[in-house]
Amino acid sequence: MGLVVLGHEMKRRAGARTALLLAGVATIALGSAQAHAQETSQPQADQAQQTAQPLPDDTGATVLDTITVVSRTGETAIETMASVSQVSGEQLERRMATTPQDVFFGVPGISVQTDAKRAASSVNIRGLQDFGRVAVIVDGARQNFQRSGHGTQSLVFIDPELIQQVDVIRGPIANTYGSGAIGGVVFFETKDAEDFLRDGETYAASVTGLYDTNASGWTTSATGAYKFNEAADVIANIVWRDYGDYEDGGGDRVVRTGFDLLSGMIKSTIRPTENSELKLGWVGVGESWSEGIGTSDLDLNQNTFTARYNITDDARSWLDLHVNVSYNGADLDQTYRRSITQFDPDTGRPIVIPAGSLTNYDLGTWGLDIWNTSRFETGEVSHELTYGGDWVSDDVVTTSPIGGSDFYTPSGKRTVWGAYIQEKLTYDWLQIIGALRYDGYSLDDDSQETSGNRLSPRLTVGVSPFEALSGLQFYGTYAEGYRSPSISETLIGGMHPSGVTFPFLPNPNLKPETGKTWEFGVNYSQDGLIWSDDTLRLKAAYYNNDVDNYIGGTTLSAFDPTSGCPLRPDLLGTPGYIPICFQYQNFAEAKINGFEFEAFYDAGRYFGGLSASIIDGYTIEQGEREDLLTIPASQVTAQLGMRVLENALSFGGEVQYNAPPKGATFADDYTLVNLFASYQATENLRLDFRADNLLDVKYANPLNATTTSVIYEQGLTLKLGATMRFGG
Repeated sequence: MGLVVLGHEMKRRAGARTALLLAGVATIALGSAQAHAQETSQPQADQAQQTAQPLPDDTGATVLDTITVVSRTGETAIETMASVSQVSGEQLERRMATTPQDVFFGVPGISVQTDAKRAASSVNIRGLQDFGRVAVIVDGARQNFQRSGHGTQSLVFIDPELIQQVDVIRGPIANTYGSGAIGGVVFFETKDAEDFLRDGETYAASVTGLYDTNASGWTTSATGAYKFNEAADVIANIVWRDYGDYEDGGGDRVVRTGFDLLSGMIKSTIRPTENSELKLGWVGVGESWSEGIGTSDLDLNQNTFTARYNITDDARSWLDLHVNVSYNGADLDQTYRRSITQFDPDTGRPIVIPAGSLTNYDLGTWGLDIWNTSRFETGEVSHELTYGGDWVSDDVVTTSPIGGSDFYTPSGKRTVWGAYIQEKLTYDWLQIIGALRYDGYSLDDDSQETSGNRLSPRLTVGVSPFEALSGLQFYGTYAEGYRSPSISETLIGGMHPSGVTFPFLPNPNLKPETGKTWEFGVNYSQDGLIWSDDTLRLKAAYYNNDVDNYIGGTTLSAFDPTSGCPLRPDLLGTPGYIPICFQYQNFAEAKINGFEFEAFYDAGRYFGGLSASIIDGYTIEQGEREDLLTIPASQVTAQLGMRVLENALSFGGEVQYNAPPKGATFADDYTLVNLFASYQATENLRLDFRADNLLDVKYANPLNATTTSVIYEQGLTLKLGATMRFGG
């Protein structure tokens, strides 16, 4: 919390400090580059440490696979019989990500809706988003902040500079990862001292400066780590971003896309014994942006605290225990810059909200997650039995000068909990995973309460039948997921605030959504495919997800006596009143299907990748088919790169073709071309360059293109960065 408190002082001095810091980094970079030209080359083992590339190790095999953060049985992405993708630290550096949207470029099945609030993101997996359909987790803490309005609903605030690795699980197969994730799970893992420090180092620090030509954006980041002894270390990171409005591919400035952001993290790892570990962490963010046409300023403070304990004993194969405790507090203040006219949430009559009025949205989320994996064998069959439970509680408190936010983003409490058991059996070429999860929830405010529960199954069967094709696996899965209604969906009420007015109706009778997915996939992993040190990783899957009791906003006629929508005779003839109502209902069944593919090949000197995501989705209401508005674009992404100068310089390009879904009549096909380069000038200096949207295409994310507005994305953007590091 300390960094956020200091944020206001930093904002006043940030411009001068940032310019001075970047000038210093640039000067060091030029001098170091000249010195490096006269130096002899480093041994390849040192180069592997200096760069963040997946370079060959001493055995000649290319190091690419790391255990996924979300794995509860110690699997890598390629070993998992599910649609799992991983964004590594090396990929994050290559993308020079400014926002979470940049982090997931080319990852199949996942999109990010940002509207104009670029640093506040809503994550979409396979056409499902908002209200917890996608579980977004930072270091084990659920990110459940939500504010009702047009556009994005559930907002996630995490700076890419703080991230070490991101794992994505697509579909409701996450029986062991928490309640509600019928779309999937995104897990952000922040940086660790163990990975930041090099062999033999006790301490290290780095400073990064980055300039974005499109938005005149400046980024300054500093990281420091210290190793007390083999049993304890600590790492801290602070990031300051100052970005103006960007220009789209047509040369038009997109107003209200600028933002100021101060974020930071501290993480300490303590190892009480050789086989146990405790991670204590804090992640904070302070961000400011504007909304409306000079209408209001928004200031966010968010603090996430986590404690994660693990004990594993090889001598006791039944013991692999994890205990996670977390708290996430988000406080958003909306200050009106000028007096505005709105409709009273009770009477529907026009009223004036004076300049300086403050609306506050406050969320506190507590979480507890406990699980253990026991490993044993019966004959020739290996068993991994995972069992545990989790509990998450949201407490929402909203205040407003006229009580409006209490209606549109209502106060209330929601608690969800669950328990599960999963058995993974392995026999030679056959693997079977069977799981059951029990979910329950309760939701209430001062006047009403609702609750529910359900049992959800999962069954996965995988085979590797061809001895001559080692590394090839086919699998099939059936899984169900359960999402309870959110506080806003259940309790929203009052009159629509501006433009026109009509009632919002609460709905305590909402039924939870149930996702039922079939998935058929293939994994292929091969080392030494063409050369002795090359590597190929390939995953592909076809899926079909049916969501029963799908919850969405429904418009009701006040002239229909069976609709439950009250007619307001006192407002008839009042300018702005419309005789309709808005209510969240289980109005339809959603059907989503698609195909996903991703492959990466690395031969040391050359590397490349190919990914694809093809998706279609719609709802069925009373036999009528309607396009599902949250379906993202289908896309194909290709990447090709090369490493030279004994791996000190890597460079390449990316091409991505996007085709909007059927219902996106306000977005067109588009193709993006990007270039990237990274040069390890010396052992402690890295220079980075990236050109996004090289052809300056004017395009819109279909999730941001509606009948009311179209937000065009950034045009040609050049990013220049330098990182200076020292340690001892």
